[in-house]
Amino acid sequence: MAASVFDSTLYARLFPLGEVGRLFSDSAEIRAMLLVEGALARAQGARGIIPADSAEAIARAAMEVQIDPAKLAAPTGENGVCVPGLAAAFRHEMQAPDHAQYVHWGVTSQDIIDTAQMLRLRQALALIETDLRAVLTGLARLARTHAETPMAARTYGQHATPTSFGAVVASWGDPLLDLLRELPALRETSLLVSLAGAAGTASELGPDPAGLRADLAAALNLGDPRRSWHTDRTPVLRIADWCTRLTLALGKLGEDVAALTQTGISEITLGGAGASSTMPQKQNPVVPSLLVALARATAGQMAVLNGAALHRYQRDGAAWFTEWMCLPQIVLGAASAAQAAGPLSAGLAPDTGRMAAALTGELGMIHAEALSFALAAQRPRPEAQALVKALCREARDSRMPLADLVRRDHPDIDAAALFSPARQMGEAPAEARRFADSATAILAGGT
Repeated sequence: MAASVFDSTLYARLFPLGEVGRLFSDSAEIRAMLLVEGALARAQGARGIIPADSAEAIARAAMEVQIDPAKLAAPTGENGVCVPGLAAAFRHEMQAPDHAQYVHWGVTSQDIIDTAQMLRLRQALALIETDLRAVLTGLARLARTHAETPMAARTYGQHATPTSFGAVVASWGDPLLDLLRELPALRETSLLVSLAGAAGTASELGPDPAGLRADLAAALNLGDPRRSWHTDRTPVLRIADWCTRLTLALGKLGEDVAALTQTGISEITLGGAGASSTMPQKQNPVVPSLLVALARATAGQMAVLNGAALHRYQRDGAAWFTEWMCLPQIVLGAASAAQAAGPLSAGLAPDTGRMAAALTGELGMIHAEALSFALAAQRPRPEAQALVKALCREARDSRMPLADLVRRDHPDIDAAALFSPARQMGEAPAEARRFADSATAILAGGT
């Protein structure tokens, strides 16, 4: 097996990444760092920190030169960071020593790496958002179509009371909708430029480092943090946390769908693949299982990343290296989950016959709560609950439907009306429609 499923040709279709995978390659990282070096030089040239003609030469070269990642392996191993080797290779490729001497002027490796990382994270969030919108489109359609489709709600894996399939879909979609709503603020607060120099003091960045940082932020269309965040990894943690919560929300969808497709329940059909190598009758819940696996793995990586946010002094190599190991896996996990969940949400369908059978099965005891409240209208509720518990025990022992026992012992209660799932769904249909309306509005550009 490959070192990472996200780098595997064999598992590429099982763990789909779309275009996000391109952003987490050596070549993409080098390209982003060169873009930052070029934009920085241009901003410095405009302020007279470096010669204007050198600034233009550096900015132009940053768009043109190609640097082989393999050539940076040795200096990266020696220095513990890739930028010294990158800067040296860039100067060499420029073939203009008079201009090249101003490459990487006054900054530190972390400024370049962190800013370049933000450029790639910005693209990743945009791509993940597109896939998230596709997921929500499918879920909104399902919720609206099946707002009134009754099914058994389950707590602790057992039948609880009736709900609607649309409301269950809404419970999957609402956290995703919240995550979509969070994106504008996340981008504003977390996609930040880093420009603070060797120890965060900006001592070699000219007479107005704050102005230079603002210029660089504007040139790269990133936010200006107005300070050094070398050891404050909050911007990275916010983005990683958003990605983790996305995979967890999609993992919840996967967990429920996998359970609802299992033998003996089969209340949902998936569409698509999932064949067994030896059992022709099976359609394995592959994508739901993938979503659960990604949620578990991403949550674990996030725990490690939280620990890595504790930096010592003004830069901490071990903490920073740990971030490099975890952050790509977290973002790629979110990207893979969002990619896979779109087709899943589009292909999901309820088996309404199976759902109806579940509501009438188990001797109708799913309606026990409604019966207890009906009896509570005539007597104290503790007494009503005790009566219903006794009736449920008798139903189990005698295998007689609860409705028949109600007709025998409480003929004044209309058992047919009371045991109607439509009567007991409460706010479930409204919840389904509320989610569908909210999702439709946001996907159309509303709030």
